[in-house]
Parts: sequence; structure tokens; C-alpha cells
Amino acid sequence: MTTTFIAASGQGITRAEWTPGSSARVEKLLTDSSITYVLNDPVEANTVYAATRDRGVLKSVDRGCTWTSIGLADQVVKSLAVCRADPNVIYAGTKPPALFVTHDGGKTWSERESFRALRRSFWFTPAEPGDPYVMGLAVSPVDPNRVVAGVELGGTFLTEDGGLTWSRHKWGTSRDCHSLRWHHTSSDHVYQAGGGWPAAISSDGGRRWKQPLRGLGWSIYGMACAADPADPSLWYASAAPLMILPEMKKMPRGHVEGEANAFIFRKRGSGRWERLGGGLPDPLPHMAYSLVTVPGSPGVLYAGLSNGDVWHSSDYGDHWEHLPFTLERIQFSMAVL
Repeated sequence: MTTTFIAASGQGITRAEWTPGSSARVEKLLTDSSITYVLNDPVEANTVYAATRDRGVLKSVDRGCTWTSIGLADQVVKSLAVCRADPNVIYAGTKPPALFVTHDGGKTWSERESFRALRRSFWFTPAEPGDPYVMGLAVSPVDPNRVVAGVELGGTFLTEDGGLTWSRHKWGTSRDCHSLRWHHTSSDHVYQAGGGWPAAISSDGGRRWKQPLRGLGWSIYGMACAADPADPSLWYASAAPLMILPEMKKMPRGHVEGEANAFIFRKRGSGRWERLGGGLPDPLPHMAYSLVTVPGSPGVLYAGLSNGDVWHSSDYGDHWEHLPFTLERIQFSMAVL
């Protein structure tokens, strides 16, 4: 069976088709566009979306071969979320921090203006010049009106009415949000990875959160998270020590290519975090910017590293295989079809 990998690589996307036992076909597409995020459709197996700085939201229905614009061309789009219960409902987070939604698959979009009212004077982005932005975005698989949005660096917020009203910053989550994921099928379980507080979980649909730390050690700079499709209490996070290297102008160690000193962790229920090995470099020289699990495939996990390497496990992270191709760069998302 052929698997397609699509990575947001900054300028353009990198697309790879790989069949076990054969060489991969790798190509660079959309090289004239600044790609910020990619996301596969939760229902349509061949459909994938891309967020851009300069062309709004793009959609492909042929596994990333060709792309068309579906709106927001005047926005810097940084994150996307598609509802499994109704894939015509798509949310888009932007820079400066705002939230847009379409209920007809991108034909028309409207802004949820109440989100702008959340902004505070201390919000800023440590990663790039200018305004902060919506870095994390997740929508319930069963309720298109329940959404969690995270600003880097600002806060994490919940709406239960499709963005008309919002909670305050959710205590127990990181204000430096890097990743938000709703479980594939459970309406209760939401996950976050972020700076300072590396990993957070909600088991009541985003209302209350907790930050389990046992087993993480000094790896408190979280980047990506994912959960097993069959067991929402089994989840994963990538993290590195929050170490600032003076020569890197205050850049966290996890972003330093070749010296990230990063790890991938697994947590089962109330147990402590386990640092995964099984063939992975120890530590990872490049941060796992993307962790991907596959609906209908318990135990399968992909890790996309910042340098474009892709690692695969089929046994819940106990053993790993380095796939025989590179996506050149992953910045900061990868879709697996």
C-alpha cells in the first residue's frame, strides 16, 4: 500500500509517495507560496488542506498533486481545523490573531470577531517579527461548534457555540501554544503541546485541563502531540529541555538543528511519561515538529523531524523505522494519507 506524506516546508510543500520495499517519489510543490500548515481531511482520504501566508487556504482532492484556493486570500493563515462530523465546517486561525469559519467547504467565510476581543497587551510571538498568531486549532469530532484555539504566545481558549463567545485562558494549558489535537473520535479528549508546560490534556471536551509532568525530566519545551485512535488515554508528545543558547540569540534548544536534544514521550492513562527509544536517536538531534496517528490503525505513529526525516512505529512507539526518504524540511506540520 502506498502512503503519501505532505509536509509544510516553509516555501512550498514537500510531497512523498512511498510503498514499503520500494524507493519513494519525492517532489516539491507550491514553491511560489509560503506554506504555514497542512492538514488532511478527517473523512475524505484523498483530500488535504494547506494554510498559507499569501494565498489563504488551499485544497487538494488528489492527495496533494494539484491545489485550488478556497478563500481567505487576504489573510495570513497559520492554522486549520476540519470537523469530522461535518467536513464542510473548517476553521482558520490567522496572524494577527483572529478566527474565521466556513460552513460550506470554503465557498464563504465569516470572522468570529469576538476572538479579537481576547487579545491582551502581553501577547507576542517569540518566533517571528510582528503580531502573535493562532498556532493551535482543534475542533470536536462530533460537535462543529466546540473549538479550542491557542495563540503563540498568548493563551488557550474554548468556544462551545462556534466562536460567538469564548472562555478566558484555560488554566492548566500553556500560553505558549504549539499544537492542539482533538482525539479522532472521542468528544472528550483534547491534547496540547507548548512551551514551559510541555503537555496538557482535557478529558471533558476542553473545559478543564491538567499537565502531567512525571517522567518528562527537564524536557519542558513541548512541540507536538498526538493520541492513539483507539485509546484516548494513550498519547504522545515531543519535547526538549528549555535551554537557551546565547549564540542562538535566545532560541530554545529544541529549534537548534543538529543539537535539539529532543525526545518523544508516551503516556498511558495515569502512568508516568515514558521516553521512547527502540531505534530512535537518543537524543533526537532534530525536534519532532509533527506527530501523526492514523484513524483505524491503533499503535501506528509517525514522527516528522524538523530536518525532514520521517520515523515510523507500528507498535505504539516501542520500535521505530527510519523511512528511506526525506521531506527536506518540516515547518511545522505533516499530513499522512
